[in-house]
Amino acid sequence: MTSQVSSPADSSANGSADGSAKKAGADVGAVGSVVGEQRNPAAVKDVRRLDRVIIRFAGDSGDGMQLTGDRFTSETASFGNDLSTLPNFPAEIRAPAGTLPGVSSFQLHFADHDILTPGDAPNVLVAMNPAALKANIADVPRGAEIIVNTDEFTKRAMQKVGYPVSPLEDGSLDGYSLHPVPLTTLTVEALKEFALSRKEAERSKNMFALGLLSWMYHRPTEGTEKFLAAKFAKKPEIAAANLAAFRAGWNFGETTEDFAVSYEVAPASTAFPTGTYRNISGNLALSYGLIAAGQQADLPLYLGSYPITPASDILHELSQHKNFGVRTFQAEDEIAGIGAALGAAFGGSLAVTTTSGPGVALKSETIGLAVSMELPLLVIDIQRGGPSTGLPTKTEQADLLQAMFGRNGEAPVPIVAPCTPADCFDAAIEAARIALTYRTPVFLLSDGYLANGSEPWRIPEVDELPDLQVQFAQGPNHTLDDGSEAFWPYKRDPQTLARPWAIPGTPGLEHRIGGIEKQDGTGNISYDPANHDLMVRTRQAKIDGIDVPDLDVDDPSGAANTLVLGWGSTYGPITAAVRRLRAAGQPIAQAHLRHLNPFPRNLGEVLRRYDRVVIPEMNLGQLATLIRAKYLVDAHSYNQVNGMPFKAEQLATALKEAIDG
Repeated sequence: MTSQVSSPADSSANGSADGSAKKAGADVGAVGSVVGEQRNPAAVKDVRRLDRVIIRFAGDSGDGMQLTGDRFTSETASFGNDLSTLPNFPAEIRAPAGTLPGVSSFQLHFADHDILTPGDAPNVLVAMNPAALKANIADVPRGAEIIVNTDEFTKRAMQKVGYPVSPLEDGSLDGYSLHPVPLTTLTVEALKEFALSRKEAERSKNMFALGLLSWMYHRPTEGTEKFLAAKFAKKPEIAAANLAAFRAGWNFGETTEDFAVSYEVAPASTAFPTGTYRNISGNLALSYGLIAAGQQADLPLYLGSYPITPASDILHELSQHKNFGVRTFQAEDEIAGIGAALGAAFGGSLAVTTTSGPGVALKSETIGLAVSMELPLLVIDIQRGGPSTGLPTKTEQADLLQAMFGRNGEAPVPIVAPCTPADCFDAAIEAARIALTYRTPVFLLSDGYLANGSEPWRIPEVDELPDLQVQFAQGPNHTLDDGSEAFWPYKRDPQTLARPWAIPGTPGLEHRIGGIEKQDGTGNISYDPANHDLMVRTRQAKIDGIDVPDLDVDDPSGAANTLVLGWGSTYGPITAAVRRLRAAGQPIAQAHLRHLNPFPRNLGEVLRRYDRVVIPEMNLGQLATLIRAKYLVDAHSYNQVNGMPFKAEQLATALKEAIDG
């Protein structure tokens, strides 16, 4: 779904130190005013205008909370709000119903200005059962609205999660704006004209809830109606039932006296540069970035992959784009997936393999082979909590050191990390640029938070994309002592140290491949100690010499003594925390790394400018370890490994302590 934005954003238009007064409050609190509008002859409804809202849908993993959140997000994106999402679901396909481990939730933060995170705490919680309420109530601040499905608060369901007395009756929710709604009963009643069993009708209660929330926040509904018609096109009765439940939820909000207030959040037209926008998740943006890279390189795109959470969506998406020269291979295991991809690279394709941390461990030998063969290969690692199977559906910056060092021998590999879901598009193109230019495997480190989260993305024009075309070897490239000409597969470009890329089967370009060390230039097998030393140092020099942009530092006052340095998906929470501190008059500098190997050339100089360097990471300090080792800087780690992204308030508190020394 796309929308047009015609007014360009000005980063200083609203005049605050960090570019916008609203930006400074983007993750602090919502501002509201009552307008008093009559929306229904039967009942007077006030309309309260807000600058932002955080909504969390929660229920069993079979209650359709991810679909509900996704549809509400699409409605919000089409309306033109800025947004950020956080899906959170169990690893099991169908987790135990009614239990705390089985709760699935979807949080959406949307606003009339630019925002950076899914929000720290929901303003509205929709709880479909007692487990959903108990699993999420600790995150809900007093005064927030809670909509509960009272039909599910049976004695048995409450006992299953440790409620001896109903929380709807014991006074424990007195500090909240509680809306008890019999969602299941109302849904079944709305669908009584359809030839559905009660169980089938109950499945549409998430659509009733979606309709209610769509009314409550004045969301456009045409997109959801078209979606339901398309999704259930082969089952028109089910499509009609879901549509009826959705409309019944809207009408309930419009007519009931239980909801006397609805809310408006204006479009964020001044938050974005001019262009055509769509809502996009990190994995989808990454997929599109890979397709664009293949087109810009004029190469077929080949994906060799084995399904693994949370990377599988990339395989699913790329398999639908054969019209762009994309070929996908779902292998029998991780090793076969990367082996096929490396073979495709040898054959002249832009080769990709996708995985998560456990798959990287299995692929490590073939990555080393790609280093030795010096062929372009993209290794996409969508990180999750570890070790071993760990937390398959939770996020963690778990694999930086594995990407950096997780191979035998000296096997350096460039590392690129996107910072937002939309940035996954640009990061994929940058990883392809490096791989193709320098003939090397490249790691792209995304994570579960970016992969499943979503935000608005401006669709770029084709002429904005870089030219990635490569020149394959065409013939002999070396003159021998006797005057004859030969093809040397390891004769390097003097600028990039990249070796020629020779398509197999080209007459005159026959050469050896494999993992045994090659002689510099000729590519013959060599066990000579001096040659091995030369090849190891040359491969390292090639990576060290990769052209990456200098690190930008955001230090508007120039008076900061503390620098917060991040990488990957911590960008949103860090930036939101920095905005809070600056709004409170605290000077603090911020920098965020996209290139983790090699580091930007000015990184050492940047680090030496500040008395304190704080590095927040969703691990136990992997970037901090690298920074301390390379630059001898006493970087301070702030770490979290609970499977969830940082909260802005949490980081703001930690950074304030660092500023205070």
